[in-house]
Amino acid sequence: MSGSLTPWHRTRFLLPGAAVCATAMLASGCSSDSGSAARSAPATVAPAADTSSSGSNDLQTSYENTVKNVLPSVVQITTNSDLGSGVVYDDKGDIVTNAHVVGTAKSFQVNLATGGKALAATLVATYPAEDLAVIRLSSPPSGLHPASFADSSKVAVGQIVLAMGNPLGLSSSVTEGIVSATGRTVSEGATGGGTGATIPDMVQTSASINPGNSGGALVNLANQVIGIPTLAATDPQLGSGSAPGIGFAIPSSTVTRIAGQIIKDGKVVDSGRAALGITVRGVVDNGLQPAGAAIVSVTKGGAAEKAGLTTGDVITKLGSTPITTAQTLTEALASYKPGDKVRVGYEQDGTAKTVEVTLGSL
Repeated sequence: MSGSLTPWHRTRFLLPGAAVCATAMLASGCSSDSGSAARSAPATVAPAADTSSSGSNDLQTSYENTVKNVLPSVVQITTNSDLGSGVVYDDKGDIVTNAHVVGTAKSFQVNLATGGKALAATLVATYPAEDLAVIRLSSPPSGLHPASFADSSKVAVGQIVLAMGNPLGLSSSVTEGIVSATGRTVSEGATGGGTGATIPDMVQTSASINPGNSGGALVNLANQVIGIPTLAATDPQLGSGSAPGIGFAIPSSTVTRIAGQIIKDGKVVDSGRAALGITVRGVVDNGLQPAGAAIVSVTKGGAAEKAGLTTGDVITKLGSTPITTAQTLTEALASYKPGDKVRVGYEQDGTAKTVEVTLGSL
């Protein structure tokens, strides 16, 4: 696809970054400028349900019921300079959102969809590699409405979905669309507030994703969150404006896996993402064409070091995938898991070599 992807935290259009420890890069996020062992009653992972309806009245009723049941779980998050959305994760006041919504802030104001005064919240932790974060209400009110999270492996193309959030500061807004694709690997730039992450297995949707939607909920008609809306495609031919009907959400199974660890341990202890354990930069050939990813540093005890890769080696192939830039290496790694064995092609002092590497964890 021509164009780029941007996180809808602010109105911005991010270009992919070049980080490579072992993942791929994201699109652009959606928030807008504004002025594991989970805790008790955690968000649940529910089985997929049959949402087929017999007529337009039944479908409208399904829409209304889903909005009624899920919208109370979607909150507005405000920092000193930005605004985004979040989803209530448990009845202890934990709220999951995007890392790019949180940015560098440590404290927040949270407005519930059910109304009332703004509530204070503080940061638990962020995990920029998946563009996820958890914040916690300082004094959680009674009657919080934790969301139910679906098993995103059962999400199907063509499934009707609703996107809920606070686009452009319009609180508790809902848009409608379908699941356009699954299993997308999407990259987000590291400028303008983006995390520079590459996220695999994302859900693509035609539901409108606008600035302020980031961190909200992409919901099926069984009242389950199937993803966290995060990125929207942009088209340079439209003045880098958003490309209508192309948005992306972090799958719910990733959300619950990462958020559960943050809530239990204060950090992510098992990312589930493969890593070579290196830092790289792109190199070009004599014709100034991209020619590989040169190793700048090697993590002690990491996968690359164990395989004998060293600083100055230029990676040119991962498995069957040619590597021409740092980003292509990151994107190629996104399709692997820790512990996978993969052949790595590289050049060392002008000599082409290959080595089998057992991938580590990011």
